[in-house]
Amino acid sequence: MSMKQLAHESGISLPYLSRVERGEGNISLAVLAKLAAALGLSADSMLADDERYGADYALIVELLKRQTPARLRELRKALMDGDPPHRKPRRIALTGLRGAGKSTLGPLLAHRLGLPFVELNGEVEKEAGISLDLIFSIYGQAGFRQLEKRCLDRVIGQYPEVVLATGGGIVVEPATYELILHTFFCVWLHAEPSEHFRRVMAQHDARIATPELQEEALANITAAVEARRKLYALAHANVDTTGRDVETLVQELESLVLQRPTAGHSLQQALCA
Repeated sequence: MSMKQLAHESGISLPYLSRVERGEGNISLAVLAKLAAALGLSADSMLADDERYGADYALIVELLKRQTPARLRELRKALMDGDPPHRKPRRIALTGLRGAGKSTLGPLLAHRLGLPFVELNGEVEKEAGISLDLIFSIYGQAGFRQLEKRCLDRVIGQYPEVVLATGGGIVVEPATYELILHTFFCVWLHAEPSEHFRRVMAQHDARIATPELQEEALANITAAVEARRKLYALAHANVDTTGRDVETLVQELESLVLQRPTAGHSLQQALCA
């Protein structure tokens, strides 16, 4: 397509389009959308670094775009569970918001299974040499997520068998969460927002010491549960811990781990179904 034709198809003036091509135009999202439409592309593909992954990546992305949501779920499960059972390391990850029971149930489950227990936030603190509060204050959310991913990589390399308690917000970082789903048997622990709040209050957190802050904390917990529900639900299993005793929950978790399902179809079968 010539520059003149592209200008006509997109409704962008030829002089401005020339500046954009030279990297001198201050392009807006609206202009980017017009260019993408004229070229028959999506706006995000105009910015994506597909060359880093090669032509196969682009073709796979186009293939996935044509799949139904149900088929995409099948494909994801096939990718996650593609290894034969005898080759799977015994790694278990517990996810969920603060107050779900990860730090309480994790060590007990690890003891029953004869595995080490690791708390990922604790690893992050050791890596940084400071508390989580200071990490967020100094490095921000992005810095914390980088430390979290680095520590997760180290845990995977160091422990072929482990019970890992993750941070509550790890599911919102796609690359890190995908790694957990791919290398761990992931269990989502959850409870009613009021139960989460009661457990957090029992920890005597100074950040929610006043009634006003407590009201805000409960609202935040409720909002976080709803916002992350679909992400947490991608876990291989889930356990509702609301109003249940610890021993019963540990037994249920042990049963889930010992009886975890294996992949019934390969990725090729899922694609060709």
